[in-house]
Amino acid sequence: MANFIDATAKISAFAIIDVSTRGTDTHIGAHSVIDDFVKIKHVGGHGDIKLGQHVYINSGTVIYSGNGIDIGNNVLIGPNCSLVPVNHNVKEKNIPIRLQGFAPSKGGILIENDVWLGAGVVVLDGAKIGEGSVIGANSLVSGDIPPFSIAVGNPCKVVSKRG
Repeated sequence: MANFIDATAKISAFAIIDVSTRGTDTHIGAHSVIDDFVKIKHVGGHGDIKLGQHVYINSGTVIYSGNGIDIGNNVLIGPNCSLVPVNHNVKEKNIPIRLQGFAPSKGGILIENDVWLGAGVVVLDGAKIGEGSVIGANSLVSGDIPPFSIAVGNPCKVVSKRG
C-alpha cells in the first residue's frame, strides 16, 4: 500500500496519485513524466499500477488500478486517455449496478515497450498492446493488438504495420 516513485521521475504538482487503501501499489520508473491533471486511482481490484522508465503521461489521463496495469518502457500516453482494468457486475436487474460489485478480472492491462496511445484512447480490462504499436486518437482497445501495429477505431482494429 505505497507509492514507489523513482527520484528522477517528474510529477506535476497538479497530478493526483492516490495512495491505495486496497493493498495495491503504484510504481513509477526512472525519468517518467506525469503531466498536469493526471489522476491515478486505486479501485475495484487487487492489481498494482506499474509504469516503466521514460513513460510520459499527458494531461487529463485517468488510470485506475483495478485488476492491474503494467506499462513498459518508452511509452507515450496522449491527453485525456482512460486506462480502466475493471468491470462492474450487471447480471441482476433487480439490484442496482452500484451494489453488484465487480466482475471477474479479464487479466488487467498490459502495454508493452515503445507504445504510443493517441489523445482520448480508452484501454479496458483484458487489453494487451504489443511492443512498438501506435493506437490512434479516440480508439477503444479491449483485446490484443499485435506488436508494431497501427490500430484505430471503436472497436480498435489493426490498419497497418510499422516499418
